[in-house]
Amino acid sequence: MQTETLVYSKKQTLTASALRQVLRPLVKLMLANGLGYAFATDLLKGLFIEVAEAEFRIGGKRQTDARISLITGVHRKDVRRLRHKQPDAFEVVPANVSLGSQLIALWNADEKYLDEEGLPKPLQRFSGVGGGTYSFEDLVRSLSKDIHPRAVLDEWLRLGIARLDAQNRVCLTTDAFVPEQGTDEKLFYLGHNLHDHAEAAVSNVLGKHPAFLERCVHYDGMTAESIAELAAVSEKFGMKALREINRKANKYSEADSGQSAGNQRMTFGIYFYNAPMGPMVENKTEEQTGAA
Repeated sequence: MQTETLVYSKKQTLTASALRQVLRPLVKLMLANGLGYAFATDLLKGLFIEVAEAEFRIGGKRQTDARISLITGVHRKDVRRLRHKQPDAFEVVPANVSLGSQLIALWNADEKYLDEEGLPKPLQRFSGVGGGTYSFEDLVRSLSKDIHPRAVLDEWLRLGIARLDAQNRVCLTTDAFVPEQGTDEKLFYLGHNLHDHAEAAVSNVLGKHPAFLERCVHYDGMTAESIAELAAVSEKFGMKALREINRKANKYSEADSGQSAGNQRMTFGIYFYNAPMGPMVENKTEEQTGAA
C-alpha cells in the first residue's frame, strides 16, 4: 500500500516552524490544566471554521458549509456541528477584571492620584481621613457607585495588587493589572495579550498596512548576573513607557467618549524573557517584523 507524501512550499515549511515555537508554551499550559489532544483537536476545528467564515469571504457573500470545509479541511459534518456553536465559557471576561483594570489605569493616569514623580501615591482608605485630598474610596466611587470600595480592597489584598502600609493607607503594588494571585485574571490577560501580540505579528507577516510596532532585541551567551541587570533595566524603562502611554490613553479615552467615531481599541505591552541556551538559539540580532 502506497502512502502519499505531501510536499510543502518553503513558506509553508517556515510557517510550520514558527507555529511549533508559538504553540509549544500553549501545549504546556493545556497539559498542566488537564486539556489533552482531543480537546485541542475540537478547539482547532472550531477556530478554523470561525476564522474561515469571518476572514475568507468572497465579495462579502455568506459562506456555505461546503466552502468552509473546502478551505479548512474540516469535514462537513463537523462544520455543521461547530459552526453555530455558542461561545465557550472561557471567553467570558472575569467579573472583577474590567473594573480593576480601569481603577489601576486611572490611579496611574490622573494627576490627583500621583506623587511629584508621577507615580501612584498611597491613598487613605476613606474620604476625609488623614488630611488627604483624595482617598481610595473616592477612586472607586469615581468609576462605580454599585460596588463598595471595601469589596474592591479586600479582593486586591487577596490578589496582591494592593497592600496597607503602617499608616493604614492603600498602596498599589503593581503598575498594571497582573495579580500575584488569581488564576482567572491571569488566564484572561494571557488570552488578551497573546492574541493582540500575535495579531500584530501575523498582520505584519501577511503584509497588511500600516504595519504594527512589533519588535524585540535578543542576545545569547550571557551570565545570570548580566541577565538580572538587563531584566531590571527592561522593567525600569518598560514601566516608564507604559505609564506614559497609559496617561495619554486615559486622556484621549475621556475626550473621545460618546463620539460616533470612537470605535477603536488599542493595546501596548512589554515583556522580558530569559532561559538557558538551547539548540534553537540564533545569533545576536535585532528582530523586526514591522514598525509603525
